[in-house]
This record gives sequence, C-alpha cells and structure tokens, in this order.
Amino acid sequence: MDVSVDGTENFVIGVDYGTLSGRAVVVRVRDGQELGSGVFAYPHAVITDELPEDTAGDAGIRLPGEWALQVPNDYRDVLRYAVPAAIADAGINPAAVVGIATDFTACTMVPVKADGTPLNEVTEFARRPHAYVKLWRHHAAQAQADRINTLAAERGETWLPRYGGLISSEWEFAKGLQLLEEDPDCYAAMDHWVEAADWIVWQLCGNYVRNACTAGYKGIYQDGRYPSEEFLAALNPRFKDFVSTKLQHTIGRLGDAAGYLTAEAAAWTGLPEGIAVAVGNVDAHVTAPAARAVEPGQLVAIMGTSTCHVMNGAELHEVPGMCGVVDGGIVDGLWGYEAGQSGVGDIFGWFTQNGVPPEYHQAAAARGLGIHEYLTELAAGQAIGEHGLLALDWHSGNRSVLVDHELSGIVVGQTLATKPEDTYRALLEATAFGTRTIVDAFRDAGVPVKEFIVAGGLLKNELLMQIYADVTGLQLSTIGSSQGPALGSAIHAAVAAGHYPDIRAAAAAMGSEPGGVFTPVPENVAAYEALFREYRTLHDYFGRGTNEVMHRLKAIQRDAVRPLFPAGVSA
Repeated sequence: MDVSVDGTENFVIGVDYGTLSGRAVVVRVRDGQELGSGVFAYPHAVITDELPEDTAGDAGIRLPGEWALQVPNDYRDVLRYAVPAAIADAGINPAAVVGIATDFTACTMVPVKADGTPLNEVTEFARRPHAYVKLWRHHAAQAQADRINTLAAERGETWLPRYGGLISSEWEFAKGLQLLEEDPDCYAAMDHWVEAADWIVWQLCGNYVRNACTAGYKGIYQDGRYPSEEFLAALNPRFKDFVSTKLQHTIGRLGDAAGYLTAEAAAWTGLPEGIAVAVGNVDAHVTAPAARAVEPGQLVAIMGTSTCHVMNGAELHEVPGMCGVVDGGIVDGLWGYEAGQSGVGDIFGWFTQNGVPPEYHQAAAARGLGIHEYLTELAAGQAIGEHGLLALDWHSGNRSVLVDHELSGIVVGQTLATKPEDTYRALLEATAFGTRTIVDAFRDAGVPVKEFIVAGGLLKNELLMQIYADVTGLQLSTIGSSQGPALGSAIHAAVAAGHYPDIRAAAAAMGSEPGGVFTPVPENVAAYEALFREYRTLHDYFGRGTNEVMHRLKAIQRDAVRPLFPAGVSA
C-alpha cells in the first residue's frame, strides 16, 4: 500500500492553518517521513483594531473590543505559495502526490454566498465587519453564549452536558447569533455559515462537506441532530431557521475524501488535478494520529498561541467545563474529548512585547538569543516559588473549565523587587496550573489520563515542559515532529487517497516517534502542589462567582470605549 502501481514512491501534502500563518508539509506515504515544508504568513494577520484599507475600501472602520477577524483570501494564498514551496523544498515530482488534507483553527467561521464566495468579497459588504472571518479567538459573542447557556439549562437540553454544561462564545451558534443581532443585513445575505476548515476544502475540491469534528465540537451536533427550532426561536424568533437555512449540510467522516482537486486548485498548488482531498479537520484533533495517540487515555496538548487538549475515551462521560465529547470526534469507534486554554503562547508573547524593558531585549540580542530564550534562561535559575508570584492564565478568557471569556488575567505578589523573569516564570507556571485543572476535571469525571503528550511550537522550551510535568505529576513526552498538525493532516490525506484502511493503521505507519521525555521530579511536584492549591483558590474566587470584578471591569471598558463606524456600517 505504500508505493504506486509502477513502483514509485507516493507522497501526500498536509496543510496546517494556524492563527498567523499556514504551513504545508510533504510527507512520504510509506513511513511518514517529512521531506519538505513551506510557510506563508497571512498578510492581514489577525484584525483586531480596524478593517484593513485594502479590503474595506477606506480606513476608519474601527472594531469593538474582543473582536478578531481574518481575510479569507489569505487562506487561498497559503495554497498558492506554501504548497509549491514545500514541493520545491522536498525536491519531489508533484505527479507522485496522491492526496492533500488540511486542518484549521476552530471555531473559525466564514459567512459565504451559495457558491462559497466570502461575504467580504461582495462589494456591498466589504466595509462591514460582520462580513469577515470570525477567528477562533473572536470573543465578542459572550453575551449570546450566556443566553444560549441559560436557556439550555432552563429547558434541560440534553446536549448541554456533552459540552461540560456551557457553550463557548467562540463557537458557531454564539457567533451566528451575534451576526444576526448586530448586522441582520449580513445575516440575510449569507447563504452558508461555514467553518474555515470546510471552506478551504471547498476551495480545493469544489464540494462543500461539513466535517464531523467541528460539527460535533463547535456546532452542537449530537446524536444525529442539532438544537431544535423551538430552542432557537426562544433565543430570537429570527434565529429559528438558523440550522436549516444557514448551517446544516452533508457531514463527512474524518479520513474520507470530500472530493478531488479541481483544475483551479491544481493551478494554485502545482499538484495533479483529480487527487484526493480529505474531509477537513481541526488542528488539535488531527494531531493525535501524528503523535500516535489514538487509544484511550492518551492526552495530547497542542501548545501554541493557545492550547487544545484532546483525548480518546472508551466510554461516554460528562466532564464539567469541557469543550465537548463527540462520538468518533478524533477516530472512529471512540469518544473524542476536547478541552482547552484560550491563551498560552499568546500570553508569553504579550508579556515580552509589553512588559520587558529595552535593556533585556538588548542583552538577549548581545547573546544571540531571542527574548523568550533569554527570559527562560533567567527563570530556569530560580527555585520554585522564589519569585513570590502567582498568576491566573486568563488573558484571553478561560475556555476550560470555566468557559468564560469575560475573565481576565492577574498576577498576585508583585513588589518593587519583581523582575521581568519573575513574572515570565509565573506566567509559564499559570498555564501549567490551567492544564492541571483540566487533567483533574477529566479524572474526577471518570476519564483516566494515562499519558501526556505535547505537540506544537512551545515544546522546544524545555523549562516549560519540565514545569508541566512537575505540575501535573505526569511523565511528559513531546512529539518528534515540529509540524504535528500538518503531519496529522498528511496522515488523513493518505487514508482519503486509499493507501491505508483507516486512521489507526495510517498513524501506526506514519506517526511521529517521540521526541524528548520529561519525568516529574518528586520535590518539584511537592513544591508545585502547594502553589497549585493557591492557584485553585484564586481560580474559584474570581471564576466561580465569589467576586465578579473581572466582569464588571469588562462592562466598564465597553462603556468607555465606543467603536466608531461610518454611517450605515454595522458592528
């Protein structure tokens, strides 16, 4: 199954769409060897302040707080530039490529016309913020999420416990309801409310197929159905037919072919027309096969700007505060569990950009180090607790287990003697405490965590990995591939092309060998246990209703900062 009929090698392409860039990897079908890669940074990055002049037609269209938009054509450009670059880097004949698969951040939503044209590319909507892609970290639909949660709890909706009792503002229904209520013209003009994971597959093969992963985790699709029209009408009468007119579509099984590469997409990528295009998937979930973590109890944390925790389980359990549990959400035959932290690498990046004085940047440059490497080196020399600080990792809100994006970050214990490396280490530790909270929630609900595997861009920070091992008390291994999601997509491409019977078989042959292994140090585990108890006290005090100051501050902020929109433009 690993070579073509004429005996030549076969290859597949995996494309990983991240928050700031898209990465393509050429992978050999026979053994999963990564032969070449290409990266394309989105020209418009993440739009948080105002619409870009080149897409909006004129400047001055400012955005409210908590917004995060993207430009869909940036995603097409990944196909035009990163894929050919990867092929050139690998030095292979493109004719030997048999399939392509993609993964995406989620929940990232694109409002489109019937033919797949994004609404922002329709001239009359180019100046409307709601016509653009709502990135996963668009958190401005919290009010809509709160209403969904309250109503679902009051009505005893059976699907709510599958999501830990709370629906996130990041997901399809909350963002869709926000669009309807804030810009009904855009909502009316939109024919489909599409996950970016499915939109990019549509661009590749000409077929719109919803993937089972995002439908289950982000689209409240459980046991073969969505929330009822009665429920949706109770939220807003105009929202009654949201599922039937905007959302519902054919759902494709993970690893299946959604279609075959069109002539247009073949011209973009330099790949052969007619090769298999796999059903879309989420960056986190697709990484599990790349890490060979397809059995129950293997928790995979994909650590980058945010962290997503995914794991298979043999049984269905309702875990409070989880992002969801979906039958076959990762691999067929098992329940796929998901949890996450909305801010991890983003928090570290924010601190280096805004909390570190120039002399530290200069010292790092003089040593030939990046600022993260320099701060990590300084922080590594400290004893646990030496900095006297404790932080909450909520700078982008809390995804699990509180599911509340109105929460915000905090650092306790700062004095006039506090140094940047102290705060940096406290933030590293805070994210580890957040992961420990998730691990404990799984275990308390009867879902055992047996292994802890890390993938993503942050695994190269050895101090961070050791902190996570010590805080969780779990032996931690890192995936050997630096492109875990792209490799995972390539594995799905090989299955879609018919070279393996299923994801398990492909993962066994193509998955990455482990990288580094980090073992908990008993004295460190004990030291962190004391700090974690303090973290949990702060966590519950600010996150479970004892003190709502963070929510009140958000409300004050919204009242103080009013966005300025040109006449006729809706927020």
